[in-house]
Parts: sequence; C-alpha cells; structure tokens
Amino acid sequence: MLELIETGFLSILNIETIVIVFIGVALGLVFGAIPGLTAVMAIAICLPITFGMTPINGLSLLMGLYIGGVSGGFIPSVLLNIPGTPSSIASTFDGYPMAQKGEAGRAFALTIVFSFLAGLLSLLVLIFISPVLASVAIQLSPFEYFAITVFALTMITSLSDGSMLKGLIAGMLGISLATVGFAPIDSYPRFTFGLPELEAGFNVLPVLIGLFAITEILKTSSDRKQIETKNIQTAYRLKDLGLSFSYFFKQKWNWLRSTIIGVTVGILPGLGGSAANIISYVTAKNQSKHPETFGKGEPAGVVAAESSNNAAIGGALVPLLSIGIPGDGVTALLVGGLMLHGLNPGPLLFEQNGEVMYGIFAALLLANAFMALLLIIGMRFFIRVLHVPRHVLLPIIVVLCVIGAFGVNNRLFDALVLVLCGVIGYIFAKLKFPVMPIVLGFILGPILETNLRRGLMHSNGDFLPFVTSPIAAAFLLLAAGSFLMAIRKNRKRSATI
Repeated sequence: MLELIETGFLSILNIETIVIVFIGVALGLVFGAIPGLTAVMAIAICLPITFGMTPINGLSLLMGLYIGGVSGGFIPSVLLNIPGTPSSIASTFDGYPMAQKGEAGRAFALTIVFSFLAGLLSLLVLIFISPVLASVAIQLSPFEYFAITVFALTMITSLSDGSMLKGLIAGMLGISLATVGFAPIDSYPRFTFGLPELEAGFNVLPVLIGLFAITEILKTSSDRKQIETKNIQTAYRLKDLGLSFSYFFKQKWNWLRSTIIGVTVGILPGLGGSAANIISYVTAKNQSKHPETFGKGEPAGVVAAESSNNAAIGGALVPLLSIGIPGDGVTALLVGGLMLHGLNPGPLLFEQNGEVMYGIFAALLLANAFMALLLIIGMRFFIRVLHVPRHVLLPIIVVLCVIGAFGVNNRLFDALVLVLCGVIGYIFAKLKFPVMPIVLGFILGPILETNLRRGLMHSNGDFLPFVTSPIAAAFLLLAAGSFLMAIRKNRKRSATI
C-alpha cells in the first residue's frame, strides 16, 4: 500500500495538477459561498470541463470542487445567517450570533482550523478503510451485488423530502430513463423508437447537469424578486481571530466527537453532511456544561458543526470508492465523473486503477490543505462574490452547461437532453417532487439490472440463490427493514401535520 500511496502522490506532484486542484478548491469555495449554488451544482457544471483532461487531473478538479464547495458554505452562514450549503445549516446557529457580536474573525479562525483537522482525519480513514472494504467486496457474487443495490435504492425513501410516494415515483422515472437504449448483457434495443440517437441511451452528464444546474437556473429566473434583489452590503470584522492554544486544546474532545460523528454519518448512505452537521451540534449542546449559551454565539457550536460536515466528505467517499454505492447527491455526481473517465466505481477500481485511486486520495489531501490556505488568504475576496448580480451570473452558467453537454459526444442531441432534464426537474420542483431520487434511480438502475441478469445466468434462471446467499439475504432484510421504517416514519409525520 505504501508503494501505491507514494505513486499516487508522485502522480499529482506536478505544476499542472497542483494548479488544477487549487482552481477547483477556489471555485468550490465561490460556489459554496453563494447561497443556492452548492457543491452539487459546482461539480455538475464543471464535469464536462474534465472530459478533455487525464483521469488524474479531471478527478483532482472534482475533488477540489467537492472540498471547496462544502467548506465555503460557512461564509454566508456566519456573515448573512444564510447557509451556503445544506451542510452548513447548524453553522448559522452560533456563527451568525458571533458575527453580530463582532467575532466573525474568531468564527472564521475556528472553522478553518477545525475543518482542516477534521477533513484530514476523515481522509486518512478513507485511505486506509476503502482498500480493505474493496478487498472484501471483490469476493462477492452478482447475488450479493444485486442485494446491496436494492438496499442502496432504499435511500430514495430518505431523499424524498417528506413524501415517500413522490420519492418513489421520481426514483422509478430515473430507472425508466436508464432503460432507454441497448440493454446490458444482450444489447437488445429498448425504447429507441427508431431513433439512432437513443440507441446509446441518455448520457449521464447531460442528465445530471440538466436536473441540477438548469433546474436551479429556471427556479431562480422564475422568481422576479430574487433576480431584482439588490446586493446585500454586510459589515464584518475579520480582525481579532481570538484562537489561543489553550482554547484549541479545550475543544479537542468536541472536535474529535464531531469528527467521528461526521465520518460515521458520511459512510451511511443517504444521510450526508447536513445530517452530520445537525447531529454533531445537538450532541455538543447536550454534552456541554453550559447548554444555555448555544444559539447565542457559542464557539463550541461552530467547532462541532464545521468539524462534522468536513469529516463527512471522507466518510461519504468510502462506500462510493469501495463498493460503488453513492452516499449522497455529490457522490452520485462523482460516480458520473469516474464513469466519464472510464473508471467503474467498485472493488475492482483499486485492483485495476490503483495508481489513479491513490492519486485521487493525494489530491484530496492537497485540496484540504488548499482549502485552509485559501480561506485564510482570500476570505475578503470570496465574500465579494456574494455581490455578483444574478442577471450576469445565470447566463454565464447556462452557456457553460450547453457547451459542456454538447462537448460530451459533439452532438446537439445531448444539449436537447440537457434542456429536457432541466424542464423535468423544474416541473418536479414546482410539484414538490424530489429530484435526487431520479439521479439515484438513473445511476443504480443499470447496476441493479446487470447484476440481476448475471445472477440469473449463474443460477440458470433460478431466483433462489438471491435469498439463500447469507450476505444477500442480510442486505435484502436490511432493505426491507429500511423501507418499513421509512413507511412508519412517514405515517408519524403525516399524523403530526
């Protein structure tokens, strides 16, 4: 492993890759700092740009965007009381009161230091746990993979934002879109209607960009008040960082507990940094000797919230890279990034592309360091992006999206798919249907079908091995339990409304 780690670091230690990681983190911070432009959107927009790069450079850019996008969300959380990303919700609870008391500089200092350390620890967990999980997963048969994918699809229930029925409908739509084109295994054409453009199916890139970026642009454009909103002039102080060694060591257990929560929650599919952010904050408040100070500018609240959401990054990448299961929206897009460069997420990734994998790990560590450096140096400049008029920003994003979709295969059809998916996403948003289950169904649907058909080929058409294999049976039971718990939770929520 040490040899592969050394090779991975050597593959990124060149001027071109270092600059790409630096730009990725800077862009990610900008997207994270603008409310509504999350890390998901940053990766969706920049995904086509990576198409012409080498796998190491392209994926290094995406990892920089991921870390920057999550980390930048605390800027508007502290200064404007607006969470830049869903992972920064709890950061507003004490970060904004600290800024109101003239302690914005201290809130930034706490965030930078503890986020960096939490990110570092979670990435070390990723580096040493993922290969072990992958070596176990490589022994699994199509029966186990089918069951694991069924379990992963139950994440749709936790991504349904209140209505499980709407989430299931959205998930079915995603699976249906994935069935268009040649079938896996036997290449039988399905739903092509005689159109040659549909024979290869829908490319993952235009679908993802359309559902996220174009949908957000249509939503923002339809809100006239939001477009005409004048820029917010915010007074803030970045002097008096107020972070002493004694206070740093005083927060060590709070930081460690929040980091462990972040990594653990990140590994669990379907939860992500936003859940880790809130769970860590509530835990820190319950464990504090002075819980009454939380919500009034308590620095420990900022430490807990920001440590956990950065720690969730490494945790979320563990299931993605080791068994090929995305844990949240950002990692679902990263699956698209890996596939765009001919890499299939899963246990064979380490065996077939070990150098690229450890190169990605090295890029993540470098991006974590750039994140801290850029926040220290460029804090005032990032804040100015909050004042870019939306009528200037949105057209630029649209042009980048269309160019990116067209560039995948140099055909206009992909640009049309981009627009179509954007309109579908916008209609879903208006009808209050969640969009994320569409992405989950679109990505996991082909994996489910391929392993089902491979399993049936192994068993000569017998379904019994799918439930008699101990691991497969365990995951199917977990999937059934997860689904039943979601139904119960949904009924309880409906009863309280």
